[in-house]
Amino acid sequence: MNDEVTIILVSHRSKNLVLNFIKNFYTKYKILIIDNSNDINLKNILEKKYPEITIRLIENNGYASAINYGSKLVKTKYFLISNPDIEGLTSNNIDKFLDVAKNLNDNFSLLGPRYIGADKKSHIQSNPKIEIAEMRFISGACMFFKKEIFNNLGGFDENFFLYFEESDFCLRAHKIYKNYQINTIQVKHNVGSSVEVENTDKKNNLIELYNWHFIWSKFYYYKKNYGYVFSLFYFFPIIIRIIFKINLNMILKNRFKEKKYRIRLDGLTSSIRGKKSSKRID
Repeated sequence: MNDEVTIILVSHRSKNLVLNFIKNFYTKYKILIIDNSNDINLKNILEKKYPEITIRLIENNGYASAINYGSKLVKTKYFLISNPDIEGLTSNNIDKFLDVAKNLNDNFSLLGPRYIGADKKSHIQSNPKIEIAEMRFISGACMFFKKEIFNNLGGFDENFFLYFEESDFCLRAHKIYKNYQINTIQVKHNVGSSVEVENTDKKNNLIELYNWHFIWSKFYYYKKNYGYVFSLFYFFPIIIRIIFKINLNMILKNRFKEKKYRIRLDGLTSSIRGKKSSKRID
């Protein structure tokens, strides 16, 4: 059992993904599962079959809050956070993260892998020919930290419920340390599959939640890091575009798209007015 690294998984209705993920690691690393969906079934399975794994059931206050909570329970020098829908992560990968951390003399804020098949427009990655590439931003789906540095940087901002918490952390961290992408560690992120839903209605509710929080978090991120006035100017064309699409879909009687853009407008105006990221689903 490696005594230097803890793996943290945040689970929200992700039982099957979590159980599949831990098979490759439970005998080699300390694993801490933070479940914010009150999954008693998952807890019972783990306690019976994998008693060496720690699981905590907590209130759902968002991804940032769950990671911060988990980091306080970590006893090792380093920890790795991963979405349960990450594929291709191996023990050799984690050992490589550890080797890079030591080769850098712990002078880093966070390390991340290279993502296979990532959308080039929305996910900027480094030159694949550079083994250890300095990056301003690292995807939050898989991140490797030194606990002391994570704590010194204040962890994640818990005002974010979903989205942009890792961008905010990277931006703050980059001013003091460096973020690195390790291109010899390659994984695949099955975006949007970490929550297991039973039917179409629940899936649609989940999509609405994602849409609301994405735009709320994006404005909050810009306001926090670039100022309120700049953010208003930046988002003004977005507001006009959303209102236009609401009215267009009203005329076309496309209720599905009309609702989609109304939800987006509600998330954005809530963030502009300084309201909390409060939208939830059952």
